[in-house]
Amino acid sequence: MNDVASNADVRTLAEVLQLAAADRDRVDRLIGRRLASDVVLVNQIGKHIVGGGGKRLRPLLHLLCARAAGYRGNDHIQLAAVIEFIHTATLLHDDVVDESSRRRGQKTAHQIWGNAASVLVGDFLYSRSFQLMVEIDRLDVMRILADTTNTIAEGEVLQLMQMGNADLNVADYFRVISDKTACLFAASARLGGVLAELDAAACERLAEFGLLLGQAFQIADDVLDYRADDKELGKNIGDDLAEGKVTLPLILALERAEPAEQRHLREIIESGGSQNMDQVQRILHETQALESALGQAQELAAAAAEKLRILPITPERRAMEVLARYAVDRSL
Repeated sequence: MNDVASNADVRTLAEVLQLAAADRDRVDRLIGRRLASDVVLVNQIGKHIVGGGGKRLRPLLHLLCARAAGYRGNDHIQLAAVIEFIHTATLLHDDVVDESSRRRGQKTAHQIWGNAASVLVGDFLYSRSFQLMVEIDRLDVMRILADTTNTIAEGEVLQLMQMGNADLNVADYFRVISDKTACLFAASARLGGVLAELDAAACERLAEFGLLLGQAFQIADDVLDYRADDKELGKNIGDDLAEGKVTLPLILALERAEPAEQRHLREIIESGGSQNMDQVQRILHETQALESALGQAQELAAAAAEKLRILPITPERRAMEVLARYAVDRSL
């Protein structure tokens, strides 16, 4: 493909969002229309979480990828809405399972309306996404989304099984974040290539980009859970520790800590709760676990950007490269 740079360069997330503004606006309007239900509670909870902020990175990635791959139709708008509905459904279910109190800086839905309502509206969003994807009437698209949704569910169960497991290793951690988080990024990117009718190898390369970006994004989130302030993170600091989630920083700290500190950290992980947050942060600092985890995320983001060389240099490709950097550096 032609590798001549476009005059229009994109360097910041704000410029990425502006580049995709027209498509994003169409997606937002479609989401608003298809979120509507005759059941009042569905509308209330749906609007609370869908309208609760967030960059909508997964649908944004899909929109950019479709455009970068040369797609000029309209199905990418509908697929972006499908992706957002699937993601939002997982958030509703996650917050119930994790007993989270905050999401995107506001109260979680289950804190306001209860667990049952949150789970059922999550189911509504899943079923609405199925309706939207069936309307596109492409078996290849439906297969990708069906497989992805199933993988996400498996990832959730796998994470639940590993709660409080101080013996979790790096390989198992990557399986959890790949299934639970990164696979939807991968599908979002792959579907852009599928709509543009790129060959199978090119679509696979785009999926690899999405997977690496998603892994980098999750690792950076896991680092922020011990480093950011509440406002930056949009949830309570230390939630991962309180919920018993063993993430990459903890795994690296356990590998590097002195035996006495290692035993202490294991006890904290296995007992749960965030009352020992200061002690955990001290061990993470002493072992430089946060810096090492963030370094791994940066390597993954750089590897992701390399996968985009199959595409011509356009503003949309530049924007996807910015998203890879943003996955790790949220100040862009």
